[in-house]
Amino acid sequence: MADVVGIRFKRTGKMYYFDPSGIDLDVNDYVVVKTARGMEMGQVVVAPRQVLDSEVKEPLKPVVRKAEPEDIKHAEELEQKTAEALAECGKWIEKLELPMKLLAAEYSLTGNRLTFFFSASERVDFRELVKELSSRLKVRVELRQVGPRDGAKLIGGYGRCGRQLCCCSFLTEFEPVSIRMAKDQDLPLNPMKISGICGRLMCCLGYEGELYRAMREKLPKKGQRVMTNSGAAVVTGNNPLKQTVLVELKSGAIVELLADEVTIEAEQPPKQQKKKG
Repeated sequence: MADVVGIRFKRTGKMYYFDPSGIDLDVNDYVVVKTARGMEMGQVVVAPRQVLDSEVKEPLKPVVRKAEPEDIKHAEELEQKTAEALAECGKWIEKLELPMKLLAAEYSLTGNRLTFFFSASERVDFRELVKELSSRLKVRVELRQVGPRDGAKLIGGYGRCGRQLCCCSFLTEFEPVSIRMAKDQDLPLNPMKISGICGRLMCCLGYEGELYRAMREKLPKKGQRVMTNSGAAVVTGNNPLKQTVLVELKSGAIVELLADEVTIEAEQPPKQQKKKG
């Protein structure tokens, strides 16, 4: 068994496991840990517990210590400095005419490493930019290109529903979203209406996708022949939420019936031709 503690560096960021190092930690405690980007401060979201060794994919890095008030104050000061860093970076991006969109910046806890996040439609040669920024800001500078969804998560904003974007309010990981989910929910397939500010299909399309699929399985499909109290009919549509079926009767009338008011006709086997002779 291995001792682990779950730590998150951003409110809706991915959770990472660390070795608690025997430190008494509780949920919501701030801790200082060493990562690939240097010393960082994170928040405990899963209290220390034991898991099977097979669940730990790689050696865990240890928690260095609980964050002191000085650490928290220093982190807040560094966050305020990012505005200056972003302004300087934006100025040089424009000066060097680089085809990239600057999104955010983040200092390591020690303040000696600064990471800029940007989006671009293609690879960007930013070596000259790194050189200029390192010289002027007196820190080690890194640039990281992110995709459209991660870009929206960094910037934030509000969706067409009027609420804060899911990706920056509670979603910690992106799940695959397909156009099939929109079709299953009878949503308009107009990209402008089912895409988020990131330009990709809205994450919320997947929230009820499984439920809609389960409800549709209980209903006859469009084009199927069914029997009703008014006689034979053909299914022209259905409503999964209401569990109703739209059918066209032989008279041409279209009526809406509950699913249990129709019976799917059994398919007739093809007639076999008699052999000559």
